[in-house]
Amino acid sequence: MAQLFSSFTLRGMTLRNRIAMSPMCMYSAGEDGRATDWHLAHLAARAIGGVGLIITEATAVEARGRISPNDLGLWHDAQIAPLARIVRLCQAQGAMMCSQLAHAGRKAWSATKGKGSTIPVAPSALPYDADWVVPHALSAAEIDGIVAAFRAAAQRAVLAGFDAIEIHAAHGYLLHEFLSPLSSRRTDEYGGSLENRAWLLLRVVDTIRQVLPEGQPLFVRLSCSDWVARGLMIDDLIQVARWVKSRGVDLVDCSSGGIVPVIPPAEPGYQIPFSESIRREAGLATIAVGLITTPELAEATVRSGRADVVALGRELLRHPHWALDAARVLGHAFTWPKQYLRAKPAERPA
Repeated sequence: MAQLFSSFTLRGMTLRNRIAMSPMCMYSAGEDGRATDWHLAHLAARAIGGVGLIITEATAVEARGRISPNDLGLWHDAQIAPLARIVRLCQAQGAMMCSQLAHAGRKAWSATKGKGSTIPVAPSALPYDADWVVPHALSAAEIDGIVAAFRAAAQRAVLAGFDAIEIHAAHGYLLHEFLSPLSSRRTDEYGGSLENRAWLLLRVVDTIRQVLPEGQPLFVRLSCSDWVARGLMIDDLIQVARWVKSRGVDLVDCSSGGIVPVIPPAEPGYQIPFSESIRREAGLATIAVGLITTPELAEATVRSGRADVVALGRELLRHPHWALDAARVLGHAFTWPKQYLRAKPAERPA
């Protein structure tokens, strides 16, 4: 049997296979942060297409934390119902649903280089790049408000029916900004040592774990390398993974980059070694992501123990039914939606 199509359980959540849809912003929410019919059609298509887990796009925990004016939000109760409708439909097609909670920090309003409806906030008054807006450096009291916003958003995600929560601490957004020495020059309890720089993330983990049901998994997405000298390296993130594990995190979603405008040396599977290292050294389940486009690479990654789950992004935009075709390629008898059975190709011999 293809290992890619084996089930996978974390706490009370069981995936039907090891294929996940990566969180990808659609820039299609209303300016009130509410999900639209686009999100319903977009995400449901991938659930029908056979993925085991769908991680929604970065969903802002407060209005000033959006990447764009048309990002999803969970900072208000009115945003729950449109998401709950999507969750119910995708779950009915067999997919588990994970809400990625995020705050864009100094990269808010990215399309206009931070020139949005509010001044971006950050650990320090350091812009993302030379021509970006200089962000406001958060005070200790304001940081307390950020933690409270993550907690309230997680409670709303639970009410919306999500099966899991992912904390977005990657790609140069606020929690990553606190973690990386390239974006934080703080000298208080949130700055200096790696342990201090991780303190905000650890506080967010603690407060979300407190409001989640015991059977609901908690993920963290980490950038496992800043791809630049003096930035975060994999050994730093292995330590961070150990800390979040001790506080109730069940899985690390292993990505990289985003803290500065540097393009990593991308090639098929280029981030899989990060997943392998976190899984081996920190003893945590992992998701591997990054130019994993073929069934053969996905299967080899899971079968060799380099990751527990593989996530696809652009490939699922191109090919919503990738999982159904991957099962055929790998010789696995995967159940098609009954509405599509007339189109099911003959199965390959195992």
